[in-house]
Amino acid sequence: MEELNRKNPEQFRKSAKTPIVLVLDNVRSMNNVGSVFRTADAFLLQAVYLCGVTATPPHRDIQKTALGATETVSWKYFANASDSIQELKMDGFTIFAVEQVHNSIMLDKLNEPAEKIALVFGNEISGVEQQALDLCDGCIEIPQYGTKHSLNLAVSVGIVVWEIQKKR
Repeated sequence: MEELNRKNPEQFRKSAKTPIVLVLDNVRSMNNVGSVFRTADAFLLQAVYLCGVTATPPHRDIQKTALGATETVSWKYFANASDSIQELKMDGFTIFAVEQVHNSIMLDKLNEPAEKIALVFGNEISGVEQQALDLCDGCIEIPQYGTKHSLNLAVSVGIVVWEIQKKR
């Protein structure tokens, strides 16, 4: 691990964070939640906001995929995604839902992103709730070319965060 030059948890907490917050709106799978924490840790993201029925740490099934990232990444719980979005807007974030909707922006066509971005990911079946969508500044869609029209939530998080990081 020393050769990889990885931060220890204390160094991580003291490091300047990438101004991206991931918002999970009613995500059912605790494995997805844990994977999102790992992605947030890997990219040194500011925080993960857990909303609605989304499980919160500590939980064995979250820890199984988070591998300790819940100990490094800041997180907060909200009763619903709309409350988290309103708080983020007050803090100067631009909010994008990652959702397949009319007038969404294809991820590869997204212009240089705003300095502070929040990305809202929804329930694995029903997506981001309409009330939360209505509060977003826009929607991002991941281009897909096969017969399936969706990706696993944790995979989607990794793709979107990586693409935004590349554009910075």
